[in-house]
Amino acid sequence: QVQLVESGGGLVQAGGSLRLSCAASGRTFKRHMGWFRQAPGKEREFVANIRWGDGSTKYADSVKGRFTISRDSAKNMMYLQMNSLKPEDTAVYYCAAGVNLGKYDDWGQGTQVTVSS
Repeated sequence: QVQLVESGGGLVQAGGSLRLSCAASGRTFKRHMGWFRQAPGKEREFVANIRWGDGSTKYADSVKGRFTISRDSAKNMMYLQMNSLKPEDTAVYYCAAGVNLGKYDDWGQGTQVTVSS
């Protein structure tokens, strides 16, 4: 099992930036990691993911060009740089890790991001 701890959430005005971090520990082998978010009254949705080996990335259309996912393999850290934030980005953001592509086995506790208009 991988333990995941998110940090970096907070309150920011529209147009601002935040950088989320996810620290991984425990069974650290993972094939991919990702960020998801859940807004009040809505289902959890995919934001971005990264393959741990080659660093290839994918993004949801709603965040393309504004968010950047990255990882530091040596530190077992994953990041989400969020720029040009919009009120609709308000949600609890979760990091997740998986061994098999397309499946996430471990989840963090989430960090709240609130974007005011």
